[in-house]
Amino acid sequence: ARGHRVVLTDIDGASAAQTAREIGAAAHVEQDVRDPAAHRAVAEVAQGLGRLTAWFNNAGVGYDGNLVDLPEERVRALVEVNLLGVLWGTRAAIEAFGPEGGDVVNTASLSAHGPVPGLSVYAATKAAVVSVTTSVNAELPPQVRLHALCPDGVDTQMVEDMDDAGTAKALVHSGGRILTVDEAADAAVALVGSRRVVRTLPVWRGALSRSTALAPAA
Repeated sequence: ARGHRVVLTDIDGASAAQTAREIGAAAHVEQDVRDPAAHRAVAEVAQGLGRLTAWFNNAGVGYDGNLVDLPEERVRALVEVNLLGVLWGTRAAIEAFGPEGGDVVNTASLSAHGPVPGLSVYAATKAAVVSVTTSVNAELPPQVRLHALCPDGVDTQMVEDMDDAGTAKALVHSGGRILTVDEAADAAVALVGSRRVVRTLPVWRGALSRSTALAPAA
């Protein structure tokens, strides 16, 4: 709608192709965000379509469970997809923007702002995403802008797959209705071109979540 040509990627190549058709994307790429070279390859595809102006690091996994109960491979996946994927993607975007600059939008989470029992590793990765976003934004010239979007629970398969009897799913649904995918996407797109570095959706949930840091046991 803004006139951009969109390159859509996913680790599931067939799903990437299907979604690209649905939204009218200019290209789709099968990508594992844990691989730094894969991000550079995506940047090259985008540059073949025109000047790269916006990059969204949105890939993530949401395995729930207490730290002591999570299998080692899930702990690694949370860190490698949610954090390293953002680091590699951000580096590739910054290198590809050119002198005109551009925007990097990182999908973090409301869980980045406070204690989230049942999602401790996930929350740690998202807090790191907010931290690296604010720090790298300050490292760069003004024409390159970094943003972190911190949505409350969003109506996705990731949330649906959480343990129905677990603490995490109860917390995700504790704020009333969860956000739609369109609400989260619109908020992410709205950050492009702005100077806002961190946005929490909805705002009141961010304030409430940050206040729990004063009494995390409660």
